[in-house]
Amino acid sequence: MPSLLAQTLTASRILPVAFAGWELAGVPQQGSDPRKIDSASSNVLKEDRFTDFEVATYKHDNRTLTIKAARFEDAAGSYAAFTFYRQPIMREEDIGALAASLNDRVLFFSGNILVDARFDRVTGMSGTQLRELAARLPKAKGPAAVLPTLPSHLPRKQLVQGTARYIIGPAAYSALSVNLSPELIDFSKSPELVWARFNGEAPGSAEVLLVAYPTPHIAIDKLTAYEQLPAPSGRGTSIAKRTGPIVVLVRGNISRSDAEKILSGVNYDANVTWNENAGQGKRDNIGNLVIAALGLAAILFIISVGAGAVFGFGRFYLPRFRAKKAGKTPDDGELTRLHLS
Repeated sequence: MPSLLAQTLTASRILPVAFAGWELAGVPQQGSDPRKIDSASSNVLKEDRFTDFEVATYKHDNRTLTIKAARFEDAAGSYAAFTFYRQPIMREEDIGALAASLNDRVLFFSGNILVDARFDRVTGMSGTQLRELAARLPKAKGPAAVLPTLPSHLPRKQLVQGTARYIIGPAAYSALSVNLSPELIDFSKSPELVWARFNGEAPGSAEVLLVAYPTPHIAIDKLTAYEQLPAPSGRGTSIAKRTGPIVVLVRGNISRSDAEKILSGVNYDANVTWNENAGQGKRDNIGNLVIAALGLAAILFIISVGAGAVFGFGRFYLPRFRAKKAGKTPDDGELTRLHLS
């Protein structure tokens, strides 16, 4: 039956007909309206550049697995959606690019596809089966497969697990219920954000917000507004800094020293991707230039020594060769007399 079902599916299908012993049961639901899979958060999905979805039910013996798969224009969109749906109480899993689970639900993303799987009963093989599913999903190519770099600037020490969110629009930001107005962020400048919660070394916690603007100049213009923010409820700490195009804000019920430690852990470092000209070709690499100069010097030295040897031996042996050819000894010739008397 899987082959007959395959003929009924569109060419743009996301999910396979079968994997790891699971077989498709019935015709999957497909569409491009995000309200069909999450009416409450459809604006967030649109913001994350959602393109289409597929919902399918699989059977394995007498067990059932329901899978929702959402596809986005790129991996940044699927990652943003993953962090939106992930809950802090979920446990990290090794499936796809990132995964988290809670009871019978497993959430993961791979490339530009987000998968929400619900088992009727989880077994010891459930993770392995979903890893096979992740390997069977369509692969994003080129720029669509590139993950955002901003989350890599988030410090790991004291980060509360599962709280980090990658945000690319005002709908996802508003859903956070952060006590900072969207006007402060200014989404008209097309920033990307990372929000997370951190624990202080002493009791207390803080919200950390990274706002990456398109250029450092925009970040410079925005920094003052972040620096002037009061501490939450008049207590705790609120400090900000700029590093490259990123504005970093630490705000919460923690000491200033704890906040400064978190702040110091965020430092912008421009990344050069594999397909960018890094200016390190053979002509541009200073190391190659030094090696070439040393090689040239060695060649000139050898030529100089060789020329000197030829000249010296020539002056010594040439007169003797000529004298021998003329039937004389090398020392034949006039004796130089010293008229001393």
